[in-house]
Amino acid sequence: MCYNVPMNIETLLSQIKFGLSAVELDQLPFDDGYEVVFVGRSNSGKSSTLNAFTRKGMAHTSKTPGRTQQINVFILDEQRRLIDMPGYGYAKVPPRIKKHWERIMDDYFRERRCLKGIFLIMDIRHPLKEFDYLMIEWAVASHLPLHILLNKADKLTFSESSKTLAEVNKAIEPYAPTITAQIFSAEKKTGLAVAYKVLKPWFGIN
Repeated sequence: MCYNVPMNIETLLSQIKFGLSAVELDQLPFDDGYEVVFVGRSNSGKSSTLNAFTRKGMAHTSKTPGRTQQINVFILDEQRRLIDMPGYGYAKVPPRIKKHWERIMDDYFRERRCLKGIFLIMDIRHPLKEFDYLMIEWAVASHLPLHILLNKADKLTFSESSKTLAEVNKAIEPYAPTITAQIFSAEKKTGLAVAYKVLKPWFGIN
């Protein structure tokens, strides 16, 4: 089913509201419409990035990485949702919790039919770790677009950021055009307009 409608992405994001937190897939909304998911290591600034997108403090941020321990659903309208996945790979949490996260994430990415695109958040100072490559390979195998946000660019000079982007683009070149990347800063809102252009078609917006 197609829901292409003329709509401004900023207007759509301005009406976002928290929906629910889920620990199992059957607690999620009905598998229909459009979902876009935010994933990343626990120290990548994922929640801050989500807040930058919506210009609201919707996602809880903390100085302690890994505070997101559930699937958080943010609702834009009846057909569109943003999904905040648990951070991965850095947080000091019990092994049973990590295994639970891994199972839920695997099930979500394999089974969720309404998933239209993935934002993979990386710390630009530490890009392309093992988990990042796993996400990229899964997205390619599933024929889903994935866009890398090289976050925390405000911590580097423009020259340093540009060099890292070039290195990442070279690494993901074999996966083109499914996988793309850009410089981003949740703190400074750098790259937000570019990210919005990526998000629009995933939400069926012209």
